[in-house]
Amino acid sequence: MRIGILSSLGMVAVVASAGSVQAQDQERPFTPVTQEMLLDPAPADWINWRRTLDGWGYSPLDRIDTGNVHRLQLAWSWAIGTEGRPEPNPLVYDGVLYIASPFGIVEALDAATGELLWRYRHDHEAEELTGIVTTRNLAIYDDKIYLTTVDAHIVALDARTGDVVWNVAGADYRLGFRYTAGPIIVAGRVVASTNGCERFHEAKEMPCFISARDAQTGEEVWRTSTVARPGEPGGDTWGDTPLMFRIGGDSWTAGSYDPGTDLIYWATAQAKPWARFQRGHASDALYTNSVLALDPASGEIVWYNQLLPGETHDMDETFENLLVDHGGRRSLFKMGKLAILWELDRATGRFLAAHDLGYQTILDVHPETGAIAYRPGMIPQEGVELEFCPSVAGFKSWRAMAYHPETQAFYVPLLVSCERTTFGPGPELVEGGGGVGISRRTHLMHPQRPDGVGEFVAIDVGGNVLWRHRTRTAIDSAALTTGGGLVVVGDWDRNLYVHDARSGEILFRTRMPSSVSGFPITYAVDGRQYLAVPVGTDPSLWSGISGQLTPEKQRPEGGHGIFVFTLP
Repeated sequence: MRIGILSSLGMVAVVASAGSVQAQDQERPFTPVTQEMLLDPAPADWINWRRTLDGWGYSPLDRIDTGNVHRLQLAWSWAIGTEGRPEPNPLVYDGVLYIASPFGIVEALDAATGELLWRYRHDHEAEELTGIVTTRNLAIYDDKIYLTTVDAHIVALDARTGDVVWNVAGADYRLGFRYTAGPIIVAGRVVASTNGCERFHEAKEMPCFISARDAQTGEEVWRTSTVARPGEPGGDTWGDTPLMFRIGGDSWTAGSYDPGTDLIYWATAQAKPWARFQRGHASDALYTNSVLALDPASGEIVWYNQLLPGETHDMDETFENLLVDHGGRRSLFKMGKLAILWELDRATGRFLAAHDLGYQTILDVHPETGAIAYRPGMIPQEGVELEFCPSVAGFKSWRAMAYHPETQAFYVPLLVSCERTTFGPGPELVEGGGGVGISRRTHLMHPQRPDGVGEFVAIDVGGNVLWRHRTRTAIDSAALTTGGGLVVVGDWDRNLYVHDARSGEILFRTRMPSSVSGFPITYAVDGRQYLAVPVGTDPSLWSGISGQLTPEKQRPEGGHGIFVFTLP
């Protein structure tokens, strides 16, 4: 581990400009969203990607609770396309639900009835879309909805009509850059991070980065590289590797913000190619696999904590950051592919604790310092077969965990599997080359889980496992917690589960038309609480492992949509 301090909504039946379609509707009042509202949302709304900027994934709504959740019934549903990876996180503000589809489509729906209000379709600059095609979340601020796209654009839409307010290229898609995570809004700025950072390019101005743009104009305010460049602080942690060959440091999960410290927290992924020998050095490679604390005014890195220096198996720590106060501590919690729950001091970045769920076989973490040590024989070598857990899909991925303030526990979706891999040679060091490195792999059942690959685990802030729910197939959605004492999640095999947060008892279960995917949310309209659950067939490696290791389980192709439940 390396630590350093450094107005009204009038709808008409017309096709509007910039790819938006407006539907017939009555006049709706619209109150602009302020930063104060983002920091303290109304209980009925879901206006940040995890509802609040501390990343909890928790709603205080309690009309649906442990005593009546078994009475849930479908209120409405909506299809959201047939292609790409369905990983949406809807927003709800003042009775309107906004949802993005993988190919840059944003739709505004009446949150109580499912009636379409408007639709926007992004006109992609790229003729052909490659790599990961998804849009995980939107942002809302003032009277605008903010979208990031797979051709590396950031788009501001009028929240009342879907018309384009501004549309800028945040990065050059021709160099492989793209957005899959959406932005957050801090101090009137749209903060977003790039990924697709796996190509070598001559005289690159900047590798992967996090940037902030003025929410009203789209003008860039600051840009912070997630790869330390030669001659800059941390630059020596790549050895003597030229800038062109310093790739990785992607970030495909949106960050968090704490007004108390006035810091933005963002996390990064591994260096590329994956294996050290393929990169040509065994150095730490800052700021990959790190938590970064950024000054929202300047983008300056105030502190960083590199959880996995010189990572060499594709074990990412780029996922959500949850900001939780407990026992007199102001902490940041997170979990990556290794299923280790890290706890850091969010004011300084100091290591506080690490709680290993016990499934990974790659490394050990020093309990006092957080320093990692690879276990004997676990450093990949060219052409040598290596077996390790987890697989490159990870035990924990973008499927976000959630926190419940009453139980002081995190609820974590997992895929428990291993792999047998032979790493091949690294890419040729030429402009336009790059990549993650050649490997041949076979996916394996975990020896502790021969009966299945899915697990949903409750673990408290002290690292104690409260309960586990094990499933044959992977848990395939993010988690949601509520003031009604509930935890919501779904699996690859189309099961939607609502658990009692304290006991883990399944209080409601139903079969969906496709895998439960994306980010379930809850909201209220006119005092009535709703539960919105995205579904779809995610063709990612995570989902593919379930298909390979549990071949008796089948699911339909496609079927992307959102299903909204309420009490009768």
